[in-house]
Amino acid sequence: MKTDANARAQSASPGIIARLAAIDDGAIIRVAFFALLVGTASVLYVDFRELALSEPPAVLPTLEPILPPAQPTEGDPAGRPMPSITTAPDLLEAPLAITLSAGGELKLTGSIDPGSAQRFADEIAARGEYVETVVLDSPGGSVMDALEIGALIQEKALATKVVAGNLCASSCPIIFASGAERIASPDAAIGVHQIYAASLGEGSADAIAVAGVAMADAQATTAQITRHLIKSGVDPAMWLHALDTPPDRLYYFSAEEMEELKLVTQVEQN
Repeated sequence: MKTDANARAQSASPGIIARLAAIDDGAIIRVAFFALLVGTASVLYVDFRELALSEPPAVLPTLEPILPPAQPTEGDPAGRPMPSITTAPDLLEAPLAITLSAGGELKLTGSIDPGSAQRFADEIAARGEYVETVVLDSPGGSVMDALEIGALIQEKALATKVVAGNLCASSCPIIFASGAERIASPDAAIGVHQIYAASLGEGSADAIAVAGVAMADAQATTAQITRHLIKSGVDPAMWLHALDTPPDRLYYFSAEEMEELKLVTQVEQN
């Protein structure tokens, strides 16, 4: 019996081998491919189920690049030393206050918080016929609000001014550069630094995820600022100093630089 069984097995083996050999190589590859596809689909299904059952990720925030309100600093080593600033720190830190003074001067004092542009537009709509000059004393803040304020100043052909003892830093120079006439004291503190987007905490997954978006937004905002400066007649090279200066420092312009860059059209003697 064993001999008969062995004989049958031996006689069957060449038949199986012959049939396998007869299979087209392309068919074998297609079978292997579909098997691999099924296996991959199974793995993806398991991963999908795990994701579906896990906590949904937090919605990534929309980051608006900003120029953070800047505390007066000693400045960048390549720039001018920090000029004397006489405005009280609490006034600079407060949300932007807009007050109309004698002589057609509209004073903007404090940080450019989100919504400042709308308050400025409301003031111009209500009493714009009395306004001739926008006087600035601000550590900066929201760059988009600064651009909107600047655009309205351009539209109305208003003058801008920074007097001795006042600060115009961060995004504030964007507003100053918008004036039809740009008046500054040689002792005015006008400084710039890099665009900054608030982080979500070092090492956090969200912070890493939005880093690329924040960088793209910052570059787009820089392009907007450059176009705005060109429209104002200011040398866009002014903004190179912002790009070179870290957010925790300020590059203060000297009176000579402000004239060379066409940032000022009139130097007001003290």
